[in-house]
Amino acid sequence: MKLSKIIFIIAIFIFTANSGQAKKITPKRETVEWIDVWLPHTNDDKLPRVLLIGNSITRGYYPKVEKLLKGKAYVARLTTSKSLGDPALIQEINLIMSYGKFDLVHFNNGLHGWEYTEDEYDAAFPDMIKAIRKNAPNAKLIWATTTPIRTGKYCERLEERVARIVTRNEIAQKHISKAKDIKTNDLFNLILDHPEYFIGGDGVHPIDKGYQVLAEQVAKKILESLSE
Repeated sequence: MKLSKIIFIIAIFIFTANSGQAKKITPKRETVEWIDVWLPHTNDDKLPRVLLIGNSITRGYYPKVEKLLKGKAYVARLTTSKSLGDPALIQEINLIMSYGKFDLVHFNNGLHGWEYTEDEYDAAFPDMIKAIRKNAPNAKLIWATTTPIRTGKYCERLEERVARIVTRNEIAQKHISKAKDIKTNDLFNLILDHPEYFIGGDGVHPIDKGYQVLAEQVAKKILESLSE
């Protein structure tokens, strides 16, 4: 083999290796990251097993959903601050879903990771679906839209990040529509015009009656899917 050809091959190899390194994404972490998991009835198999994946909003309505579905399903939760774009989110999904068989997964991600662009959110979305399907290939899936944020003394105004939430919900719906077999639970519009669900809170997390409304719709959508 000629020396010039060998040099050319080496150059291609170095360029390819460097390109791969350049594409490696450094996670954009928050000052405090957290994960909260609850897996009840791990040794029982009489009822369908449901997993709620989300953030602190999901964690807030979880106890009410569990109560509404008592005697109808075992309800677990994986709630986390990890955002789409952070490989740790997929690692957490893989870990928690490896603990058991789930018949239905109700999932959301969108209120964290503001340092990620919407293009990065878009690019990472399919990985979440793939991870869930890999761990529960026969499970029914429900995507929950990301809820709005309000501001003002009486939570009378939508916070500026709502524009980004709308865009993220549209991105998510694009991927969900392609999947065809994933249902959508529109929690965003459910509480969009109800500042009373936030008054007295921080504008991000609903107060108790807001969580009740969310929980009732989540439970309803889950029961509808399980009965099909």
